Amino acid sequence: MKWTGLNELRESYLRFFESKGHLRLPSFSLIPQGDNSLLLINSGMAPMKKFFTGESTPPRLRVTTCQKCIRTPDIESVGIDDRHGTFFEMLGNFSFNDYFKKEAIPWAWEFFTKVLEIPEEKLFVTVYQEDDVAWDIWTKDVGVPESHMRRMGKEDNFWEHGSGPCGPCSEIYFDRGPEHSCGKPDCDVGCECDRYVEVWNLVFTQFNNDGKGNYTPLGRENIDTGLGMERLACVMQDVDNLFLVDTVQNIMKKISELTGAEYGADKKTDISLRIITDHMRSTVFMIGDGVLPSNEGRGYVLRRLLRRAARHGRLLGVKGAFLKDVVDTVVQENGGAYPELREKRETIRKVIAHEEESFNRTIDQGMAMLTEFIDKADSKVFSGESAFTLNDTFGFPLDLTKEILSERGMEVDEARFHELMRQQKERARSARKNAGADAWRGEGGAVNGLPKTEFLGYTELASAAKVLAIIENGRRVDSAEAGAEVSVVLDRTPFYGESGGQAADAGTLEAEGVTVDVIDVTRYEGIFLHRAVIGEGTLNVGDQVSAVVDGDLRADIMRNHTAAHLLQAALRRVLGEHVEQAGQLVNGDRVRFDFTHFSAMTPEELLQVEHLVNLEILRSVPVEIREMPIDEARKLGAMALFGEKYGDVVRVVSLKDGFSMELCGGTHMDNTARLGLFKIVSESSVAAGVRRIEAVTGRNVLEQLTQNVAALGETARLLKVTNPVELPARAKQVMQELKEKDRQIESLNAKIASMNLEGVFREAQDVNGVKVVFALLSGTGPDALRALCDKAKEAPEPVAAVFAGVSGGKATLVAACNKPAQEKGLKAGLLVKSVAQITGGNGGGKPDFAMAGAKDQTKLDEALAAVPGFVKEQMQ
Repeated sequence: MKWTGLNELRESYLRFFESKGHLRLPSFSLIPQGDNSLLLINSGMAPMKKFFTGESTPPRLRVTTCQKCIRTPDIESVGIDDRHGTFFEMLGNFSFNDYFKKEAIPWAWEFFTKVLEIPEEKLFVTVYQEDDVAWDIWTKDVGVPESHMRRMGKEDNFWEHGSGPCGPCSEIYFDRGPEHSCGKPDCDVGCECDRYVEVWNLVFTQFNNDGKGNYTPLGRENIDTGLGMERLACVMQDVDNLFLVDTVQNIMKKISELTGAEYGADKKTDISLRIITDHMRSTVFMIGDGVLPSNEGRGYVLRRLLRRAARHGRLLGVKGAFLKDVVDTVVQENGGAYPELREKRETIRKVIAHEEESFNRTIDQGMAMLTEFIDKADSKVFSGESAFTLNDTFGFPLDLTKEILSERGMEVDEARFHELMRQQKERARSARKNAGADAWRGEGGAVNGLPKTEFLGYTELASAAKVLAIIENGRRVDSAEAGAEVSVVLDRTPFYGESGGQAADAGTLEAEGVTVDVIDVTRYEGIFLHRAVIGEGTLNVGDQVSAVVDGDLRADIMRNHTAAHLLQAALRRVLGEHVEQAGQLVNGDRVRFDFTHFSAMTPEELLQVEHLVNLEILRSVPVEIREMPIDEARKLGAMALFGEKYGDVVRVVSLKDGFSMELCGGTHMDNTARLGLFKIVSESSVAAGVRRIEAVTGRNVLEQLTQNVAALGETARLLKVTNPVELPARAKQVMQELKEKDRQIESLNAKIASMNLEGVFREAQDVNGVKVVFALLSGTGPDALRALCDKAKEAPEPVAAVFAGVSGGKATLVAACNKPAQEKGLKAGLLVKSVAQITGGNGGGKPDFAMAGAKDQTKLDEALAAVPGFVKEQMQ
């Protein structure tokens, strides 16, 4: 048995099973595809479920993979010991109703004993107690002596998860030797101690469990092998834990270099090094697969791991962001097997740097408040209110609060915390109801016999229709007269109902003697509700009407919707494939597009995106719209909105040149040239990890240009510039002039302060050897008051000064205590707070300088008169 590196071990396994007729597949993404039961892929078998169940046809009946996996249920244990980790790789060989036990068992033995050259006497095998077939193959065909075989019960060697496919297991254990034993007389394979390590798990999927304990033959016999890469590497490298495996250890060495901490020197230091090492492996792989930090779902898992790693960097004495500097080492150690890490290296670095810098600001503020709360706590239970305040005010995560408190022997009242979070969500939730829907919704949401509306709007802007229902003031009525606001249900309509981020159409319904203005359209279970105002005449249920969409408005909406598709494609090209739609609104005025990204876009990036979109417009590319089975659409690479539910048949909107392809139910232009022009108006933040772009197309661009030209002309006139081209130079000149004036004003304020101080000092009172200065200065703002305080602090003798200034209708209080005064026990923060409270205000600050607001200006004289008394109290 020779020492084998982790990367070499992976390749040996995959090549071995390729030689047995298996198709090597790359690792699937950590983001489950079409499986809402998992947040992140947590086993080698998880991406294969669709092949085992028969939902999809595998590319070959024999497949082998090395799957990246993340498990976070035991995150609190990571680092505390050297066994737990959140990221691991799972080697696997799979058979989908092809080979079974007779082939799988000998191959496992061959790989261990022939390829890896593990001594046979070091290996022990377990089988399910009733699986005589597997027992015979191991003992008779392979030749494993019965002394190295164990029969195990259902809890240990039978794989099942409720109802569905299941079957017995067979596991291979490696004996690390008696020196690793717990010493108990019954220490044997399966013992929880460190002697026997499970390194191979063969699952024979051959039964179906009906959920009631009844097992029947499955009909499709499958093989699912699981082999933990890091665990096998520990065996092959003769190390005690995953943190000593070569590739993992190299990452830890980089962290040690950055932090100055040495592994093995101190127990607490080791915990932090293990946490950072493990969490950096996980976060680099997660971001590489498109996960971005957020406050929910897998984005929250990522954020939690990054913040935990950042905090432990602080515990090791690191000041500032450092995690991004670990990325290159993680990529170097893993990039050969996972090329996406190399491709996205810079994106990964940027995401981690941005999140760590953001967290550093959060933790500075939150830690100060947390410490204050802990000091005030009168029990070992930290109040839910305090935990909620930390979370709500500073974004301080509950799990971090819990972790810090556990180090001090405290726990959080989680029940109260979650109750407060629930109340906040209830307050924030606004229930938006479809106009008038309650009037025709029956029990259980039924629609009282009304058929689904036939939508004609993809091809028609006008059509004949029949009025099926009228809803007025929440009630179904037979007719409505001029002036009434109603919701109208038609049997068929060309009007698009708001959905998928596309705004509704507007237009008219007309019949003989009747006009109805349609101002909005919503949908409910396939029924289109036309919110409208009766213009003239009486509208009756059963009337035949002409439904006409406002063509100009629809064209504007279509331009903006097609632009949204171009925009997403351009963003992915400029920023990276982590960009995904996070929200959208396209109406007649503009396109508002929310997308996942970790930082503000630079002006250069915005120009690049805008340029790419306009190139597609100038190329006059046809827009194709096709309906097809969803599996076919996915094979073509059509973008789908994450979390959106799609039917078996979907609508695919694509550009003929391949620039964009998305699943979409909205309306679009048939050629990019019809967008006219595309202009980004703004880029801003919506939430953590989500940015927003607002843009215009077509005639709205012309309007934007007209407004901009008018604004430039007016600015030029005000700055007395004849040619707008000269505006930048003139603006620079004006800014320089203003700076010079500010400098002069600052100089004059300093002189005035000096003169005022001379007068005020003549009125100073002596309180136990301290010169106490106080005065009310009308027309003096905060800057001038601060200058007075700076002058007062320059005095050689002890000085305590309090000044009140009134300017612009606001009153400000400032206080200063120079060093000699501070040595006598005086603090400006306490002094100004005491004075401000007399006026109904409050404030505070540092020992040498502090500011406060005064609410009741009529009490300023009274407050200032109390200054000598407050000084005397502080010095006692």
